[in-house]
Amino acid sequence: MKLWVGLGNPGVSMSRNRHNIGFMAVDAIASRHGFSPWRKRFRGETAEGMVGRQKVVLLKPLTYMNLSGDSVQQAAHFYKIPQDEITVFHDELDLAFGKMRVKRGGGAAGHNGLRSMDKALPGPDYWRVRLGIGHPGSREKVHGHVLGDFSSTERPELELWLDDMADATPLLAQGEHEAFMTKTALRRN
Repeated sequence: MKLWVGLGNPGVSMSRNRHNIGFMAVDAIASRHGFSPWRKRFRGETAEGMVGRQKVVLLKPLTYMNLSGDSVQQAAHFYKIPQDEITVFHDELDLAFGKMRVKRGGGAAGHNGLRSMDKALPGPDYWRVRLGIGHPGSREKVHGHVLGDFSSTERPELELWLDDMADATPLLAQGEHEAFMTKTALRRN
């Protein structure tokens, strides 16, 4: 069993924020693969289903970004999921909009959701799907950019990107991280 976590902030007013792309990603996966309805558990919402031949629990922490790790720790403990079977989907400033990278471990790079997970889990040795939201160009604009909504010109591309990513997730579930990234990127082109 795998635990896939989408990072974001709860609330309708924040649902289209760039910071909520993790929530958007797990919503797309749940929809594409026919997951169970979302239900409140572990200070978040969970849905269960199959991606390929792998059972996956999706989690959207409802604790706000800064406390996401509490929700992740509770779910991982309940299901007895080891850290190397946890994957987090999150926004990444250092990648251009529409670019994606998968890696295991690493630093939080100022991301409060990752920082919270690093504190709540035995360490940072979990998988990360870094979803590029682009950088606004200057440090002073980062806060507004991250908490701002995707633009009307970005939204159609965002929907296609998330659909392509959700279609490719059976490769991610099999541990074929490079193939997952390649298939998503090829469909984007």
